Amino acid sequence: MFALINFNPVIAQTQKADAFDIIIYGGTASGVIAAYTAKQMGKSVLLIEPGNRVGGLTTGGLGYTDIGNKYAIKGLSLDFYRRVGQHYGSFEQWIFEPHVAERILLDYLKRANVSVLYLRRIVSTSKLNGKIRSVTVESSVHPSSITNEILSAKEFIDCSYEGDLMAKAGVSYTVGREDNKQYNETYNGSQLRDKHQFPDGIDPYKIPRHPESGLLWGISENKLLPDGTGNKMVQTYNIRVCLSNDPANSIPITLPEDYRPGRYELLLRLMEKKPIAHIENLMTTSEMPNHKTDINNNGPFSTDMIGMSCNYPEANYAERAAIFKAHVNYTKGFFYFIGHDPRVPENLRKEMLQYGYPKDEYLNSDHFTTQMYVREARRMIGEYVMTQANCQGKETVTDGIALAAYTMDSHNAERLVVNGMVKNEGDVQIGGFGPYPISYRSITPKAVECTNLLVPVCLSASHIAYGSIRMEPVFMMLGQSVAVAACMAIDNKCAVQKVDVKKIQAELKNNPLADGSTPEILVDNDDTIAVNLKGNWKRMANYEGCYGPSLLLDDASEKSGDYVRFTPVVKKEGNYNIYVYVVKASGASSRLNLMINDKAGEKEINLDLNKITVKGQTEGEWVSIGKFDFAAGNKGSVSITGKNADGTTLADAVLFIPE
Repeated sequence: MFALINFNPVIAQTQKADAFDIIIYGGTASGVIAAYTAKQMGKSVLLIEPGNRVGGLTTGGLGYTDIGNKYAIKGLSLDFYRRVGQHYGSFEQWIFEPHVAERILLDYLKRANVSVLYLRRIVSTSKLNGKIRSVTVESSVHPSSITNEILSAKEFIDCSYEGDLMAKAGVSYTVGREDNKQYNETYNGSQLRDKHQFPDGIDPYKIPRHPESGLLWGISENKLLPDGTGNKMVQTYNIRVCLSNDPANSIPITLPEDYRPGRYELLLRLMEKKPIAHIENLMTTSEMPNHKTDINNNGPFSTDMIGMSCNYPEANYAERAAIFKAHVNYTKGFFYFIGHDPRVPENLRKEMLQYGYPKDEYLNSDHFTTQMYVREARRMIGEYVMTQANCQGKETVTDGIALAAYTMDSHNAERLVVNGMVKNEGDVQIGGFGPYPISYRSITPKAVECTNLLVPVCLSASHIAYGSIRMEPVFMMLGQSVAVAACMAIDNKCAVQKVDVKKIQAELKNNPLADGSTPEILVDNDDTIAVNLKGNWKRMANYEGCYGPSLLLDDASEKSGDYVRFTPVVKKEGNYNIYVYVVKASGASSRLNLMINDKAGEKEINLDLNKITVKGQTEGEWVSIGKFDFAAGNKGSVSITGKNADGTTLADAVLFIPE
């Protein structure tokens, strides 16, 4: 297993400064990857986790990965999903069970021999001349100043969802939604839109049409603000729950603690107004391996406990525990209500009763996750603030250290009375843009505030930009990037703000797995140097399911001579496993013809795309076409042709992985 450190409090308080090179606070997936990377780069590392489980949401129930565009995911983040794939017998996979994710992340820590301190949470920091010298942590289970520990390091990384280390260090941050005017945005602040929204006509009062009877549970007395107006409301949290519909591996959902049917009265009124056919219309039940689910919010009344998350970011530990407990009770009550309340249609009750808590997950917490989906808490105000303009490509940074690609996404923040009807406010879902770079300056505090802290999770971004960035694969990439930066800051004896970003970028490109292995070679259709073509190919920007910014489409009637040739620059001669990225789209050819040119000569391969299944959010998948021997240089190639096509031919990307 991995190292578990139990510090003697007396010894800990007398440790010399810089006892560790790097201390990482928060054992999220980002924290694990940061710790692994820093240790691989030869630094002494301590990972501090307030709970007893690493991985955050990645092991906490979010198994149906939010991707946006697979092209954006690089380095150890991609390696994680490749290891998930290996577990399930595929090349890479973005859908997984919680315990599988935990096992893989623990293996990173074990391989790098990372020291992990569990069940410790931050109390305070000590700073000198703009640098954090040490952090004081307490027991998460039995807090007492007598057992507090003082831990010192040269560099600090805050990988928590809450940004507690950042806040204790006196770094500027914000909570809530900025006014649109602040960063010249259009989707920030108060937003009354149509997604996950109640239909008109649902009465908000306990006794319909009688305001004096009071509001139903969960409806706020706040007034709707003008569109785009900033406030401190936080997009709502929920719990991503893993359930099982395998009778041999499930525990029935029984009457939960603090069960109050009145909390779900609005659901009954919703069903009266708009009949619901299946429980999938009440909550997203994404299918996971081995008959499990990743449950998420869906619709106007679901697993999001709307309006109940706003106090969480600034709450103390006891208050946060109470907020989490309230979310657990609400969520378990929601499942129980649907399955047992006689006012719920029988077909929905029967569907719900097929599910139970999985016997083989969360063995130490009654088979229910201990992780709340903290979608957004504090956000640093750093050297640079990522905004809507970055997401939509209107402003592009040159100091990018990771890519983001997800829709600008915010869940509802509050439930209000608008014109005498129940309405949700805050949901935003705006996409239509490709991958974009995240600035290094957005993960560094202002230099006048702190020079040895990096913040990859609660990074510097506006509310709506954060809604696009805040995905687990991106947090893992940022974790790797900040670890590289922290190591370089130590080596160069400089502030994190002074680290040469080009050197960070080069390290991430040339050593993506942090182990010195030969990097794979990706040739995307947008690479104008490595790709040439013949025929009537059209560049389709942001095509549904494409890999990267675009793909090439050929809809010419005579296609036999058309091709797109992908030519890699091979630095190391040898065998390469080759994958072609296939997008399943309406009207696309069911056959794909390829010509491979390697040291042995030319070989033709034909793929039957009907046999290819795409899993997860995107419409594309890597497909293996075999192992081939490539000489150094740019003599070999893979061509996608229009030969024998029975629809439009799509050419997107080719991957060359050294054996």
